[in-house]
Amino acid sequence: MPQLLLKNCQIVDPAAKKEYFSDILIIENKIRTIARDLQPGPDTKVIDLQGKIVAPGFIDIHVHLREPGDEDKETIATGTMAAARGGFTSVVAMPNTKPAIDNEAAVEYIKCKALSDGIIEVLPCAAITKGRKGEEISEYGILKKAGAVALSDDGDPVANPEVMRRAMEYSLLVNLPIISHCEDKNLAGGGAMHEGYYSTILGLKGIPCLAEDVQVARDIALAEYTGAKLHIAHISTAGSVELVRTAKKKGIRVTAEAAPHHFALTDAEVVGYNTNTKVNPPLRSEEHVKAIIEAILDGTIDAIASDHAPHTVENKNVEYDYASFGISGIETSVAAALDVLYHQKKMPLIDLISRYTTGPASVLGLDYQGLEPGRTANLTILDLEQIKRVDVNSFASKGKNNPFHGREFKGWPVMTIYQGKVVVGN
Repeated sequence: MPQLLLKNCQIVDPAAKKEYFSDILIIENKIRTIARDLQPGPDTKVIDLQGKIVAPGFIDIHVHLREPGDEDKETIATGTMAAARGGFTSVVAMPNTKPAIDNEAAVEYIKCKALSDGIIEVLPCAAITKGRKGEEISEYGILKKAGAVALSDDGDPVANPEVMRRAMEYSLLVNLPIISHCEDKNLAGGGAMHEGYYSTILGLKGIPCLAEDVQVARDIALAEYTGAKLHIAHISTAGSVELVRTAKKKGIRVTAEAAPHHFALTDAEVVGYNTNTKVNPPLRSEEHVKAIIEAILDGTIDAIASDHAPHTVENKNVEYDYASFGISGIETSVAAALDVLYHQKKMPLIDLISRYTTGPASVLGLDYQGLEPGRTANLTILDLEQIKRVDVNSFASKGKNNPFHGREFKGWPVMTIYQGKVVVGN
């Protein structure tokens, strides 16, 4: 049986709430032993991880793999390779594909394609409504049985509050979280960036914070009324953060995620009309960025998610108003978080790692017990001191639309182990 011995590991395990030094012996796809000074057998591959951090496998709860329908932008093969290079062993595939993931066959297609083409785990998220049209809810029982782990119409909101109420009520029957894209499109009004100083001087139509805030408030009210489990996707405003913080204090079942571009960049990046800065929700002003960071630090925000949205050059190489929304961010997500939150904001490492592990797992209701003998060997290895410049031309993702291009980050994932196999790294 294949054996892998990881020596001199600095283990950081939020599930066990422990940080310690040890060796890890992996046999086939399972962790066999965690102990100091383990000795290799004759057929054991040994990797010395002196100076590296070993954590349970990271989960990206919000990824657009584009397959089926937009394979020119990304495929499950390229997307999972990009995810592994970004340090992830699991990703949640959002359902805004063509056709939408709104039926049993579509969920099974994602699972089968992931098994044949992917190199890490792909967890399908199914559509809240049929065709993501916001009119008729999907068949949740069938979708869960097929393997869906959550429900979302991401890319579009469920505008009709009565439809969202029914969706929440029926989601309770199958114990699936509702992942809400909170945007009032009437208030957003076809804007291209955050409404504020820079939208004014650049002559671009702005998207006000209110477009997000009112939808977050509505969905929290519906979650309180129904008792459903609500997860706010890609939260970006100070107002939304405060709404979530207050709801949690009231005991409402609400969680939230933030994307790295919403805590590492501001709307000032749009100066120069770089369309790689165009994302929905938009990059916000400094006061909102500070609020997002504070909410990650205090636990109001449960997970960090890339909202990986790859596009072709043709989608982005146009006037700002006409460019597609989205950032290809899965390969820079962890590096941006380590640089900004750990090195600059001095966030405890175990807390930061929890936003990529126990946080998203709790949102999804997954069994997640960290690094223990007998568990599947899914591991993320980090080098906190590695300094590297982002180069989109080296991305595994088909999407090169990343506004961090040329920026230097300190701290990077350097190895990803999935089911006992090193899929990225030495």
